Amino acid sequence: MSKKPPVPAESQSPYPTTETPHGEGGEAIAVAKEQAAAAKRRTPSTRQIGMGAAIGIGSAAIVAGLLYWKGGRKERK
Repeated sequence: MSKKPPVPAESQSPYPTTETPHGEGGEAIAVAKEQAAAAKRRTPSTRQIGMGAAIGIGSAAIVAGLLYWKGGRKERK
């Protein structure tokens, strides 16, 4: 005996209550895998991130040195 009460045919949902099985392969799955591989190739490596940080810090140090350089001038009174 089932624990579900009987439901009249007029009040049943027209949509399926269980999901239909999907195919194993397909064009959409192949495209999704290709896009995931392309995104993985585009991400920068840790070496590239480190080089970018070093260049940024070095250029900031050069700019600061140029801003605070007095150039061998005598102090004015």
